[in-house]
Amino acid sequence: MGVMDYNIAHMLAGGLMLASLMMLYQKRLYALINIYALQAFLLALAVAWQAALQHAPQLYITALIALLFKALLIPFALHRIVARLHIHRKIETVIGTGPVMLSGMALVALAMDVMLKAAAHTALLEREDLAFALAVLLLGLLMMVTRRNAVSQIIGFLSLENGLILAAAGTKGMPFMVEISIAFSILVAFIVIGLFLFRIRERFDTVDLRALDDFRGEWRLAEAFSGEPSYESGDEIS
Repeated sequence: MGVMDYNIAHMLAGGLMLASLMMLYQKRLYALINIYALQAFLLALAVAWQAALQHAPQLYITALIALLFKALLIPFALHRIVARLHIHRKIETVIGTGPVMLSGMALVALAMDVMLKAAAHTALLEREDLAFALAVLLLGLLMMVTRRNAVSQIIGFLSLENGLILAAAGTKGMPFMVEISIAFSILVAFIVIGLFLFRIRERFDTVDLRALDDFRGEWRLAEAFSGEPSYESGDEIS
C-alpha cells in the first residue's frame, strides 16, 4: 500500500469522525439530518476504498448499501417525518453546546488512546480505522444522551451504527454476512423507530422526551393520590 492509498483511507475515516463532531453542535434538525447524510456518504466512500485496498469485492456491496440506504433513503425519510409531524426545527440539549463539544473531544482522545494501544499488534491502517470507528461510536452515544428530541436521538443511533460498519470494513477477515446483517438490521430498526415516532406524535402531540417524562410523572402522581389507576379501563396506555 502506497502513501497516497494510506492518506486517502485516513482522510475518509477521519471525515466520519469530523462529521460526528459537527453533529454535536447543530441546533437545527434539517442541518443535523444533512450532516448525517454527509457522514453516510463518507462511510460509503471509505468502505469502497477499503474494498480496493483489501481486494475484497464483497465490500463494494456494503458500500452500495451505505450509499443507497444510509446516505439517500434514510435522510429523505427523516426529512419527510420532520415535515409531516411538524416537529420543532430547533433541537434542545440536556447541557450546553460548549460542554458537549468538550466532552466529544475528550471521547475522541480516549478512543485514540485506548484503541491505538489495544490494537498495537495490528497493521497501522487497521489500527487507526478502529480508533476512528470507536470515536464515531462514542460520539453517537454522546448525542443520544445529550439531546431531548427523539429524532436527534435516532440520528445519534444511526451515527453510532456508522462507526460499527467502519470498524467491520476496516478489519480484514471480518465475515461479509456480519457487515450485511449490520446494514439491514439498522434499516429494520429505522422502520420500527419511524412507526413509534408517528405513534408518539399522535398520542402526545410532541416528540420532546422532556414532555413525555413530565406526562409520565403527572400520571404516576395522580395514581398515587387517587390510590387507583388514573385511566379508564378502556383507554390505551403507550
